[in-house]
Amino acid sequence: MLTHALGVLGATLSMSLSWPQVVKSCLQRRTRGLSPTACALGVAMPLGWITYGLLSGQKIQVVTNVVTGAAGLAILTALLITQPEMRSPRALRLSAASAGAVLTAVLLSGLAAALPGVRGEQVAPLLGLLLAGVSFLSAIPQPLALLRDRTQDLSGLSPLRWRLGAGACSSWLLYGLLTGQPPVAASAFVGLISASIVCTLLFLRREPRPVVAFDQAARWRDSITTRNLATAGV
Repeated sequence: MLTHALGVLGATLSMSLSWPQVVKSCLQRRTRGLSPTACALGVAMPLGWITYGLLSGQKIQVVTNVVTGAAGLAILTALLITQPEMRSPRALRLSAASAGAVLTAVLLSGLAAALPGVRGEQVAPLLGLLLAGVSFLSAIPQPLALLRDRTQDLSGLSPLRWRLGAGACSSWLLYGLLTGQPPVAASAFVGLISASIVCTLLFLRREPRPVVAFDQAARWRDSITTRNLATAGV
């Protein structure tokens, strides 16, 4: 019962976490601070986990990652549209290389599962281990981008998205441990560390609220005027 609840909670948070960023990036057209490599992996990794879910019979993985993959595609599209420099050949090569490794593994896993005498359950663990390994790499670009440039504009990052991400990874970590799925647990653990770093940096570098100066003299003059009017019967 607890395992099922953790899976449902992780799936719910995972399907929800990208949409605050979708609103900020697609509707408000604010993408400053986003890592193009992380955005590309935000499309490729869900495709990998969808394949893993199909091969292992984990329907919850399929449903969750269909939604997160669609959100990731929307964010990546918004980034490429709003920042022309991200469409340069060099930037595209770097992003495509990281995502291409995941897509190649997905293709090879599908071909292996289609071979006679090979079951999806036999291929899924290997794909899961590969995805867990890529998770270590995919968790690096966004926090690294924030750490390398302390002066960059972070207005395009949604703090709520990363808070939800930390909650989702916590749920998937426990779910993976309780169900005996090391790839899921390892991937969630790395994601939790990455989300925690980004949340901490966004909190430390949040914009200070404007402070309204307290004009004691003006308030004293207003009070004098009020008393004079009251004395005059006005």
